[in-house]
Amino acid sequence: MARLRESQHIGRRLVRGGLWLLVLGVMAPVAIVAVYRVVPPPMTPLMVIRLAEGESLDRDWTSLSQISSYAVGAVIAAEDNLFCSHGGFDWDALLEALAEHRRGERTRGASTISMQTAKNVFLWPGRSLFRKGLEAYLTPLIELAWGKRRIIEIYLNVAEWGPGIYGIEAAAQRHFGKRAARLSRWEAALLAAVLPNPRAWSASDPGPYVRERARVYLRRMEQLGPLLDCVA
Repeated sequence: MARLRESQHIGRRLVRGGLWLLVLGVMAPVAIVAVYRVVPPPMTPLMVIRLAEGESLDRDWTSLSQISSYAVGAVIAAEDNLFCSHGGFDWDALLEALAEHRRGERTRGASTISMQTAKNVFLWPGRSLFRKGLEAYLTPLIELAWGKRRIIEIYLNVAEWGPGIYGIEAAAQRHFGKRAARLSRWEAALLAAVLPNPRAWSASDPGPYVRERARVYLRRMEQLGPLLDCVA
C-alpha cells in the first residue's frame, strides 16, 4: 500500500511537472515576442551557428525609417507579394505547395515574410515537422504583437545577405558602400534577388540570373501599388 501511494505521489508530481513545462513552453515565446516588439533581437539561432562555425558577424541594426523604401518594396516583391494583405499565412500558396508535393513535383516556396521572420528570429534551420509546427505557432503571435511594419523591420535586420553579413544596413555597406537609407531602386532589387541563396550569389557582383531576377522585381514593385501601403 505504501508503495502504491508513493507511486501515485510520484505520478502526480510528474503530471504537474509536465503541465508546468507545457505552460512554460507556451508562455515563454509570448513573453519574448512582447519584448521584441520594442527591443531589437540581440542574436538569432543562425547567427550563433555561423559564429560557432568560425564566421564573423557583421550587423548594424537600423530602424525602418532609416531604410530605403526601395529596399522594403523590393524585398516584398521578391519574397511575399501579399505581405500587406495576409494574416501571416498565404493559404493559396500553401495549398498549391501541398498539391505539388502530393503529385511528386518540386514544391515552390510558400513561406511568407512573417513565417520567415518567425523562423529567423526564434528557430534553427531545418525542415522537420516539429520546427514547422513551432513556426506555425509563432507566426500569428508576431502578426498580432508586432504588426506589419515591425515584422518587415525585424526581417530586414536579421536576414542573411552573405557569409557573416546580416541585415540590410550591413548588406548595403558591404556590397555598395552606402547606408541602407541611400540604396537605389536597382541596388535594392539586386539585394532582394540574392535572398534565396545569399552565400552563393552576390548583389555587388551579380551574374545574369541575379540581374534578371532583379529586373523582374523592379517591374513587380511598380505593379504592387497599394499592396505596399502597410509599410509606407
